[in-house]
Amino acid sequence: MIIGVLAIQGAFFEHMDVLKRLNVQGKLIKKVSDLEVIDGLILPGGESTAMAKQMKENGLFEAITHKINEGCPVMGTCAGLILLSKEISNQPVQTLGVMDIRVKRNAYGRQLDSFSTMASIKKISETPIELVFIRAPYIEEVGDDVEVLCVVDNHIVVAQQNHCLALAFHPELSGIDVIHQYFIDTMIKKESQPHGSVSNP
Repeated sequence: MIIGVLAIQGAFFEHMDVLKRLNVQGKLIKKVSDLEVIDGLILPGGESTAMAKQMKENGLFEAITHKINEGCPVMGTCAGLILLSKEISNQPVQTLGVMDIRVKRNAYGRQLDSFSTMASIKKISETPIELVFIRAPYIEEVGDDVEVLCVVDNHIVVAQQNHCLALAFHPELSGIDVIHQYFIDTMIKKESQPHGSVSNP
């Protein structure tokens, strides 16, 4: 098993560290050919506008969209969640549009307004775990076939649609690896099974 981590900008090394702790091979994704060998993909936190721009310039934007639409499991964290979404309600940025969700960028304010909290996540952890929010978005609305897995202060912060998992926070910064383990065990190891198609907007 090889899990790719988009390595254009943001917290990609931290995700690689988690994969190493879980004894899973990670691969930094910097060009289109890097996508050929992966079984799953992580889109890390960072600056979504800069990430989208660079992905467009090097061809990764279209290649990743195709890879996900073909059924490759993907987990997007913070900026990665923004890139997965079909609609941004503020501060528009071009997105991959593979998840039927509407997202608000920088929903909690500036860097100084970053925070952490404890919450349980449906299907992933019945025990509350630390969620680290840094200039975080949240999900304002989901489509009919999107499952909400966690709500914090009346805002959706974790959602799953078929083989796509979106997180508003940074699971790679908490030192707790259950979310990555869930992604590996429940989504990637079942990657050979048929996947439902992403709904149209």
